[in-house]
Amino acid sequence: MPDFKLPDVGEGLTEAEIVTWKVKVGDVIKINDIIVEIETAKSLVELPSPYAGTVQALHVPEGETVPVGTPIITVGDGAAAPVAAPAPAAAPAATTSNDSDPYLGLAEKAGAASVAAGEIDMSNPAATGGGENQTLVGYGPRTASVQRRPRRGGASPSTEAGAAAQLQLQGAFGQGARESTDVVPADEPVVPATPAVHEPAAPSAPTGDVRVLAKPPVRKLAKDLGVDLRTLTPTGPQGTVTRADVEAATSTSPEELSGAQTAPTGSTPDRSADRREPIKGVRKMMAQAMVDSAFTAPHVTEWITVDVTRTMKLVEKLKAHRDFREVKVSPLLVVAKAVCLAMRRTEEINATWDEAAGEVVFKSGVNLGIAAATPRGLVVPNIKGADALSLPELGAAINGLTRTAREGRTQPAEMSGGTFTITNVGVFGVDAGTPIINPGESAILCFGAVRPQPWVHKGRIKVRDLTTLALSFDHRLVDGEKGSRFLADVAAVLEDPSSALLF
Repeated sequence: MPDFKLPDVGEGLTEAEIVTWKVKVGDVIKINDIIVEIETAKSLVELPSPYAGTVQALHVPEGETVPVGTPIITVGDGAAAPVAAPAPAAAPAATTSNDSDPYLGLAEKAGAASVAAGEIDMSNPAATGGGENQTLVGYGPRTASVQRRPRRGGASPSTEAGAAAQLQLQGAFGQGARESTDVVPADEPVVPATPAVHEPAAPSAPTGDVRVLAKPPVRKLAKDLGVDLRTLTPTGPQGTVTRADVEAATSTSPEELSGAQTAPTGSTPDRSADRREPIKGVRKMMAQAMVDSAFTAPHVTEWITVDVTRTMKLVEKLKAHRDFREVKVSPLLVVAKAVCLAMRRTEEINATWDEAAGEVVFKSGVNLGIAAATPRGLVVPNIKGADALSLPELGAAINGLTRTAREGRTQPAEMSGGTFTITNVGVFGVDAGTPIINPGESAILCFGAVRPQPWVHKGRIKVRDLTTLALSFDHRLVDGEKGSRFLADVAAVLEDPSSALLF
């Protein structure tokens, strides 16, 4: 039985956190099926399986960080795991040794007489092994979904437990909520659909054996905020936990969440307790990179206020142009193009300082980075060869880059090799700032908010669209004259987009 070891998914990363297992013990998988989502120091990455067969063991629990090379999963020879005969329907729920393993199937852990609503198997029960193990193809789209082995002791819709489970599911999510019937992660406990024989009624207080009803987006929000769904009092239909329940819990003290103390009605929640989060993953990498840059490269920042009224008119025209039907056009697109054009006259902006070699390395092309804030920290994916793209191609590339970053799916390769970065603080209503240079680059441009303001235009005071640009550059290789010329060239294109024809 081969073990799949945590690989280095890019640029010498030494460790990664297991975020979400996509499979569980007993699942039959094929080569390239996605088995786990990990978080590296740069991004979230989905790992495909290099083996076909039956999952025999998951060696690392979710939330744990392990070094590269650590065995994380064992896959069998492709034969499905043996399935035990189901217990009689009238028998009480049995507790087996499976309870000690949090990665075994939920139906196995719940016993033969009950099944939770979220455990109704909506997938194809047919499982195939996929033949002999083959070489890993790559990180392309999935060609087959994970097949699950038949449940042991699961209630069917014709049984009393199965009917109750279906009614509970339909009441919580509605007939049309197909997405909400996905099987829940295997580390969540289950509550029987009907009480076991000779057992007392379940207590009203939350316990470790309660199966909480919540839609997948709510579960993800709770996981991101570190909220245990089992500690919440549901306010949604049929006892479902809502987004508001989770958000309210983030401002509630741990004692109140556990039920140890009950605050009087109308009292102010206790906010005296500090909340701590471990520094890891993308946030840890970002912090170290900023420290290294700030205390290695001597930063100089210059500012300029620009009348971008003509640029804003151009943006409106481009939105109606047939070549931009599928591209979201914004002023950032014009700024990106202006940067690429201005670098033709100031190549030091697109260079890097090689301390070890004692050289300045002038890059052959512009790999344009766009800084993106995500819930896991700041990431800077870049567009390879941005200077060689047409305006529609550059717009499409920016759209795809920012969308992927917001979803937390930026891959390490997309964040390596950048030569210049734009940080768009204007989307937050901020006028400008003093940005820190991305390590390995020589400059970064901060693009501020565009605001209508009084401005002297052709000798008269008029209301014009103004913005502020701030350029930070490495003074070791970019002197004041070169930095000023580059910033003035970018401003000139934004003030009059037709001047781009001069570059």
